[in-house]
Amino acid sequence: MNSLSRRSFLKGSAFAAAGVALSARSWGQVAGANGDLRVAVIGLNGRGRNHLTSLLGIKGVKIAALCDVDSAVLERTRTMTVDGRQPYADAKTYTDMRDVFASKDIDAVTIATPNHWHALAGIWACEAGKDVYVEKPVSHNIWEGRQLVAAATKYNRVMQAGTQIRSGEGLQEAVAWVKAGNLGKITAARGFCYKARSSIGKVSGPVPVPPSINYDLWTGPAPLVQPHRNFPKNGPVHYDWHWVYLYGNGDVGNQGIHQMDVARWFLGEGMPKRTLSVGARLGYVDDADTPNTQVVVHEYASAPLIFEVRGLPRKAGIVPVTATGGPGGTPAATGMDGYRDTNVSVGNVIECEGGSIVTTEYFKCTALDKSGKVVKQFEGRDRHMQNFIDTVRSRKTANLTGPMEEAHISSALCHLGNISHQMGRATEPGAIRERINSNHGLADACGRMIDHLGANNVDLKATPLTYGVPLEIDAKSEQFKGEFASAAAPRLTRQYRAGFEVPHVVHGAVKVTGV
Repeated sequence: MNSLSRRSFLKGSAFAAAGVALSARSWGQVAGANGDLRVAVIGLNGRGRNHLTSLLGIKGVKIAALCDVDSAVLERTRTMTVDGRQPYADAKTYTDMRDVFASKDIDAVTIATPNHWHALAGIWACEAGKDVYVEKPVSHNIWEGRQLVAAATKYNRVMQAGTQIRSGEGLQEAVAWVKAGNLGKITAARGFCYKARSSIGKVSGPVPVPPSINYDLWTGPAPLVQPHRNFPKNGPVHYDWHWVYLYGNGDVGNQGIHQMDVARWFLGEGMPKRTLSVGARLGYVDDADTPNTQVVVHEYASAPLIFEVRGLPRKAGIVPVTATGGPGGTPAATGMDGYRDTNVSVGNVIECEGGSIVTTEYFKCTALDKSGKVVKQFEGRDRHMQNFIDTVRSRKTANLTGPMEEAHISSALCHLGNISHQMGRATEPGAIRERINSNHGLADACGRMIDHLGANNVDLKATPLTYGVPLEIDAKSEQFKGEFASAAAPRLTRQYRAGFEVPHVVHGAVKVTGV
């Protein structure tokens, strides 16, 4: 990006006068209403590929721009062949997303960057008058998620979160059916990510960044440090950032955001009263620092929400095909055992007084009675991107199936689990059992987790689990309270790198701040 356009963007965004933002907003609305909606996709690996595929199938949408900090990925995408043609050949290409936001030829953007970029990219897009689809989790920490919600309101932007399960008609019907009392009260809302992940390896020092990657832009809001990982398939930068806290949120924030969002949707709850994590990174030693084995429990007045991560296979020696990524919702696909007799390895089990709801795929679920007999089945399909485009045209934000407020709260559940873990201490299994014995749901989940680790030959005396800090949350202020409040408070946000600060969005202005 040349210095003039960058100065122009910053003047018209983070430090904007209201008139500049209003002008950009009005222009975008007119363009979207009178012709093709011109969309830019930012971040072209992983979920970005799904964004492109979804947008291609929507009438009246033009993929006008592609943006990625890796020039090799950018060129590969631009020249990609789909059904015998190159649908992105005419799209403008960008390395710096700020060039995209400064363009008057773009009405809306989709953001599929690493997690640490989600909130800042979304806020910059709002300031520039663009409508936004932002991937899950919508934030890297709780504070910046609230700023993203505030920015959508302040700048009157349509903002869809990548919580696409909410767009499935079957899940929508199932939630309404359970809330109508057809299975009685919910007794526990469970989510599962039993998805074996390979070690990312261990290196002796920093690894060179490929010359095709602008690593300064890739790093953005995070500290500028050389990558310290070199997983053979993904290289030192791509994908495996999920397992490094500087950029990702572990599988709690990768897959868990979906399952905790569904569980909380059924419960109809917001922020929890208390959160506790038990877990660790076990079974191998590598350069990642997020747990590959974890149980997180969020306490609510109605029922507990319990989420489980298992990153090791069913037992020692099994190498599943989904070791490095991909949804794979069945034990056969993931090399895992399912939850009890439900066969769920990636999905949800909503336990109720009169039966349960079982989800084993993103848009399908089954209602069972207490004996396990199928009572009702619900099916749907993914219309999430279509819902975003429809809402951009109608401006009726109440129609969004992935509203930012809900996504922010579900993303916060991921962050709360991670904060509890990060503040915890290595604890022997016997002491853990003693502490959680009175909490039946947590004790059950941890007991099965310990058995799973045993099947993988993990010696918990040599490499113990971490018993997290029990956190109390004030839902209204989104602050901690109680015994560990002062120690946990700094983890609500992070120190941002100069030039990439997530702005503090307030009613009358935008004030740039860090922690």
